[in-house]
Amino acid sequence: MISITCRLTVLGLMLAFSGASTDASPWQPSAGHTQTPIWPRSVPDPRRSAGPEDVLTAGKASMVAGKPWLQVVNVSRPTMTVYRPAGKNTGAAIVVFPGGGYQVLAIDLEGTEVCNWLTSAGITCVLLKYRVPRSGPYWDERCRCHVTPPAPTALEDAQRTLRLVRFHAAEWHVDKHKIGVLGFSAGGHLVAAISTHFKRRLYRAVDAADEESSRPDFAVAIYPGHLWIDDKRFASNPDIHVTRETPPTFLLQAEDDRVDGVNQSLVYYIALKDAGVPVEMHLYAQGGHGFGLRRTHLPITRWPRLVETWLKTIGMTSS
Repeated sequence: MISITCRLTVLGLMLAFSGASTDASPWQPSAGHTQTPIWPRSVPDPRRSAGPEDVLTAGKASMVAGKPWLQVVNVSRPTMTVYRPAGKNTGAAIVVFPGGGYQVLAIDLEGTEVCNWLTSAGITCVLLKYRVPRSGPYWDERCRCHVTPPAPTALEDAQRTLRLVRFHAAEWHVDKHKIGVLGFSAGGHLVAAISTHFKRRLYRAVDAADEESSRPDFAVAIYPGHLWIDDKRFASNPDIHVTRETPPTFLLQAEDDRVDGVNQSLVYYIALKDAGVPVEMHLYAQGGHGFGLRRTHLPITRWPRLVETWLKTIGMTSS
């Protein structure tokens, strides 16, 4: 989420939510699913939390497709929740990164609803509740500037989770060579970050899982942000170093996205293409930002079918 629209979005998130409980409680998945801490002991690079983890409900001004959605705030103990395939198991798994400007997590709109779709397609879904706020590049109102935190804790959480999925692949009936990532907005940036930062572990190893690779086998970024950082020239974020080892990538965005402009996807597409990485991109005239999977009259909301087709073409799932 770049430029002035990012500032407006963060402010909008702060103003558009209501229903915070007086007794804050961490987010919990639906019955039948268990979230597990990804760090067995203390988290690396811990920070003082602004408050306890809590779940807030969107007000009417922020509803998507006529429905409210939930944001999780103040996540200091990251977790993963595994959703098993419904019916046939393709052997593929996807780690999902909800968006929220690296300030909050859109946990249902860009999380649990995504897992419902993936499991219906025979794909194991792993929902990552990564640390927020300020766990990746963000807009700081105090200095009115873009800030890159000294320790990208969201990326640490993502690396750890990819390794855990590979470590448990046999137990979860997952092909360890068919593990990908999918993210929205800031989560789309996290997709690009882990796709280009997998050779060096960002934290000290804690157990045998950290011997596994954190490189995704494929990547899906939906209306990503933080990939184009210079409004005056068409240049990609220098922190995202694309090489030919970057995994095959799917990009999707609306040209009327006023939060993360379409240049976010365009600049990343060109970097991938120039590096010889297989990439598929879909741009739509309308759709805006933050639509998730919720169906509207706009053609862009049929994007999940495009992803399913793409996964077949790159050999991650069978027809």
